[in-house]
Amino acid sequence: MVIKFGKWVAKHKIFIIIAAVLLLIPATIGYISTRINYDVLSYLPKSLETVSGQDTMVDEFGMGAFSMIVVEDMDNKDVVALKEKLKKVNHVEKILWYDDALDISVPKEMLPDDLQEALFNGNATMMIALFDNTTSSDDTMEAVSQMRKIVQKQAYISGMSGVVTDIKNLALEEMPVYVVVASVLSLIVLLITMESVVSPLIFLATIGISIVFNLGSNLFLGEISYITQALAAVLQLAVTMDYSIFLLESYEANKLRYPGDNKRAMAHAIANTFKSVSSSSVTTIAGFIALCFMTFKLGTNIGVVMSKGVVIGVVACVTILPAMILTFDKAIEKTSHKALIPSLDNVSHFIVKHHWAALIVFAILLAPAAYGNSNYEIYYNLDTSLPKDIPSAKANEQLKENFDMSSIHMILLQDGLTAKEKNEMLSKVKKVDGVKWVLGLDSIVGPNLPDSLIPDKIKTMLKTDNYELQFVCSDYASATDESNAQIHSIDKIVKSYQKKGMVIGEAPLMKDLSDVTNVDLENVNIISIAAIFIIILITFKSISIPIILVSVIEFAIACNMAVPYYTHTSLPFVASIVIGTIQLGATVDYAILMTSRYQKERMNGKKKMEAIRIAHETSMQSIITSGLSFFAATIGIAIYSNIDMISAICTLLARGAVISTVAVIFILPAMFMIFDKLICKTTLKMGHLE
Repeated sequence: MVIKFGKWVAKHKIFIIIAAVLLLIPATIGYISTRINYDVLSYLPKSLETVSGQDTMVDEFGMGAFSMIVVEDMDNKDVVALKEKLKKVNHVEKILWYDDALDISVPKEMLPDDLQEALFNGNATMMIALFDNTTSSDDTMEAVSQMRKIVQKQAYISGMSGVVTDIKNLALEEMPVYVVVASVLSLIVLLITMESVVSPLIFLATIGISIVFNLGSNLFLGEISYITQALAAVLQLAVTMDYSIFLLESYEANKLRYPGDNKRAMAHAIANTFKSVSSSSVTTIAGFIALCFMTFKLGTNIGVVMSKGVVIGVVACVTILPAMILTFDKAIEKTSHKALIPSLDNVSHFIVKHHWAALIVFAILLAPAAYGNSNYEIYYNLDTSLPKDIPSAKANEQLKENFDMSSIHMILLQDGLTAKEKNEMLSKVKKVDGVKWVLGLDSIVGPNLPDSLIPDKIKTMLKTDNYELQFVCSDYASATDESNAQIHSIDKIVKSYQKKGMVIGEAPLMKDLSDVTNVDLENVNIISIAAIFIIILITFKSISIPIILVSVIEFAIACNMAVPYYTHTSLPFVASIVIGTIQLGATVDYAILMTSRYQKERMNGKKKMEAIRIAHETSMQSIITSGLSFFAATIGIAIYSNIDMISAICTLLARGAVISTVAVIFILPAMFMIFDKLICKTTLKMGHLE
């Protein structure tokens, strides 16, 4: 059946190439039409109170996000003029300032103390801009961009909407470069490790087409995260390059079996490759699918896109790639050259002979790797992942410098509390460590003013028929232990007065992010290990082999994740979650490749040492090529990107590819030496071997 398919592909090579080129048109349209989401907080579960509170804000107050605007050295009349300009920007719902409480002719000293402290400090003043859509919506980001053009150097616009806007601008600027850098570095590796100049170009062209197909098909998802968008092409290039190498190697071998009949040779190469690649790709897909079990839905986003990309990569490898190789076969032969990398047979013999040295190193590194892997530092504050010279960073710095504030929470109360209860509650909130001030209706108009006399423009900002809103200023930066403790204390006070009262905003969202992803990290690792264990168990019909293979790669992952601990590097939370499952799924194939040959040789009657030597010698070159390709595809982005969320993931992937390659080449043969008897006894059809 697979041979027939291979013959069909070989016969219809021109049709396949034309079809692939034509399919690039709808794929490109789909790629362009897919919305990119730049706010990772929007992937938190909808059931969380902080998330549902944001929806309530939009429904009740017609606003879902806010920014603080810091103005220095400006006369009050000019501030009013600036405020009026900003109010005219589309999707700016309201702007709260001094003149909403009193006429600017009235000295600011006449303002209530809380309001005065909130809006003024020396020669600086602050306005609060409220937007009619959510933090990461296109409307809000466009509004922030327009506001920045208006204020220029007169003022600074801070807040999460500014951060998300900066992430978008940086990502749009950098993403095209990611693909170029990854492609160029991968091409260099392929030119060094392969024996033809044209073959690497065909590989990259085929993978490039499959990447466009994958990104174009994301349209059905509605939107994808900027992290997914940034990593999709690079990861697909890294994890599917092996498949192309397998096909070409099989084709060259079959050309010797069927001289002068290239189509027949390709048909058999497709059949051979489909069997090996389909089983090999299952572990990679399992690693990505494990991410779909995360409560934090960014994992699902990455998992669906990447597992889909691997499937498309496999299909392209047995259709488009064979068609292109056959079409350009003469060019491949004409540009063939001697291998630039010398034979590694002697190196392989040395490694196998001195396997005990690898075991000693393994034993020495195991404990510190495990400890470092369990104790590296994670950060959740999105600001930390961005350069310090971008507009939002400068604005947040001005906010801290002028008003000694780092974040603002919001208390959302349902109607029903008496004025006395509200005042008691807010008095307690003000006493919580790190709270600078609380700004609400009472702060602006005073607690004794009847509801009917409150000016409409103030009332609609902070009160509806069903809800009332309070702003709480915090000294503590979001996603810190102090901030999380503060939010917990405030929420406890609010709930004691009203069970349905909510503490929402950027910092509460990040606290929930921390809580959710801590659970996800453990669950995803367990699921990915279990899934890949079962796949290897079925593949090799063995109990011991999956334990050995997963242990070797998990050791490599531990070494990789221990580096940040010993170098005192803090990792973004996303990196810590996805890296383990991606490194396991993508690089366990290296171990499977060597193990397959070892098992084959043992079952063919070879003695332990000879079987291990042959397996190591024949697979070492392919493993190094695969590992270097993975490294090349990711290291350039790690160095280039100014977005630490992306740079850190690519750094871990690049380093992980190298460590996994080293672990498989040095440690795995040593494991075979030690556990050969156990492997034979616990593997189907190997029990009779000695």
